[in-house]
Amino acid sequence: MSSPKQRNDRKSGFRPHLDKGGKARAPRVSGADAKDWLWGVHAVEAALDNPNRATPRRLLATADRAQALTRRFGPLKTLETAEAAEIARVLPAGAVHQGLALKVDPLEPLSIMEIGSPAEGVLILLDQITDPQNVGAIFRSAAAFGARGVILQDRHAPALGGALAKAAAGAVDKLPHAVAVNLSRALETLSELGWRAVGLDGNSKVTLAEALDGSPTVLVMGSEGEGLRRLVSEHCEVLAKIPMPGGFESLNVSNAAAIALYEASRIRA
Repeated sequence: MSSPKQRNDRKSGFRPHLDKGGKARAPRVSGADAKDWLWGVHAVEAALDNPNRATPRRLLATADRAQALTRRFGPLKTLETAEAAEIARVLPAGAVHQGLALKVDPLEPLSIMEIGSPAEGVLILLDQITDPQNVGAIFRSAAAFGARGVILQDRHAPALGGALAKAAAGAVDKLPHAVAVNLSRALETLSELGWRAVGLDGNSKVTLAEALDGSPTVLVMGSEGEGLRRLVSEHCEVLAKIPMPGGFESLNVSNAAAIALYEASRIRA
């Protein structure tokens, strides 16, 4: 005869998550919880190495990864040794964790004044780019080409964790970022600080090489579908295109950002 609890479970539609031995296990995280997790060797190690990170809430590692972490960082209070399958169960489906997962509070962003002072080098500002893989790849390119930091909108931008941090390969913890409520006002503030905004627009007649002059530059990137919004583009000193002589007139936004960052670093050198 079934127990009252079993009868209630059937009535409510509840089904416990069981492992092969019939024991209850934790369900996968999803939605808001997923942004609290970092996974992958580069993302987790960069977070542990970042003094601006809060104390990790939970750190899961396979036995070999745990040994490697202890050799590098010394004893870690929150470190738990777990099988790879156990780690996978607390992460979103398909997360390639490489034997490491870290639950930690989000990084605190800088203000526009903080990230823009002094005016020197290159910043990259993202206008409604929402795909985590693209934003993560842009962080990685920005770190590789020596950018000062990345500016995101407070809405219409993914959280800097999960798949984004994995795609960034640790760059989220190596490169400062700022969050702006209004990107047009952020560009006004940066202009007052001495920055020159160059917006990427495939319809411009000016090439990126012609637009860049070596001065402190904000590269402004729009979404692949919509491009730069009107008010944001109006706050750019110049709009420029990446010439594509091959005739294929479409680049993934993260690839376009990498080319723009390279060109800006080349002209500054």
